[in-house]
Amino acid sequence: MIIKSHSYPRAALIGNPSDGYFGKTIAFTFSNYQADVTVFDTPTLEILPAIRDHSRFSSLAELASDVRQYGYYGGIRLIKAALKRLHDYGIRAGWSLHGRNFSVRYHSSIPAHLGLAGSSAIVTACLRSLCNFYGVTIPNHDLANLALSVETKELGIGAGLQDRVAQAYDRLVHMDFGRGHMESTGYGVYTELDAEQLPNLYIAFNTTLSEGTEVVHNDLRYRWENADEQVHRAMDRFAELTDRFRLALENGRTQEMNEIINANFDLRRSIMDLNPQHVDMVEASRAVGASAKYTGSGGAIIGIYEDEAMLSDLDRVLGERGMKVIVPVVCGASVS
Repeated sequence: MIIKSHSYPRAALIGNPSDGYFGKTIAFTFSNYQADVTVFDTPTLEILPAIRDHSRFSSLAELASDVRQYGYYGGIRLIKAALKRLHDYGIRAGWSLHGRNFSVRYHSSIPAHLGLAGSSAIVTACLRSLCNFYGVTIPNHDLANLALSVETKELGIGAGLQDRVAQAYDRLVHMDFGRGHMESTGYGVYTELDAEQLPNLYIAFNTTLSEGTEVVHNDLRYRWENADEQVHRAMDRFAELTDRFRLALENGRTQEMNEIINANFDLRRSIMDLNPQHVDMVEASRAVGASAKYTGSGGAIIGIYEDEAMLSDLDRVLGERGMKVIVPVVCGASVS
């Protein structure tokens, strides 16, 4: 039996990075890229390497390029950690996962280390494939928690729930991570929104400016846990912006959504030291009239554009900076 499952990249539309700090966010998945995980019966359990796991290079320059694109670790550690966490979850759930071995192979077209949740897409796709392989199910809110634990508990990578919730539900989702609900249930209040109401969105990124999520999140976590007042106030403000954006979305107020997206970035800049090249992406987009903010913690941005002329301007000014501009195919929205 051969089983193949996929997961898409995530774009944080508003509220990030408050998801790990009892905040609120809105995010969606989009199908321009994807991670696939294939599982099939074999006598022994084997994790097969993908292109980002190779260790043979033609030169030092090729090795350096590979490290810039994928970091020092490939996807095998993600798969291995996902299998370990699924095993532990299965024991607690009373599943019988013994008696069958398999090989697992992954592939991802999602640009790495750009804040598009490429790592969690591999993890989520892996968990989906193994659930299908064993004939078991995991509720979406538990799937998101399990996917997060793969990186935070097994691999020690700082991250939040937002990416995994969007990928578990595979929709445009409003996420409320309020402390009371989180501490009583272990998960947030997740509400699927109508993706048809979204305005014109663009995503732009530069693969040479990638940055691991732990670079940002580990420092932010330290400041939060040490009662940094500026960080705590900012997280409350991110949550307020998220609720305002939801109301503007539901009432078709595009200009207000533009203003909120820009405010989200300005707030982020007020509490973090940002990569000047990443900031330049945002400022260049604003210069042609589009809104702009980070999609996550790497070298990708998201915003609203008015029309095809503005999209062409974005393609020009960002292309001059080595960036690729795409219109995301949002999951849950009709394709025109």
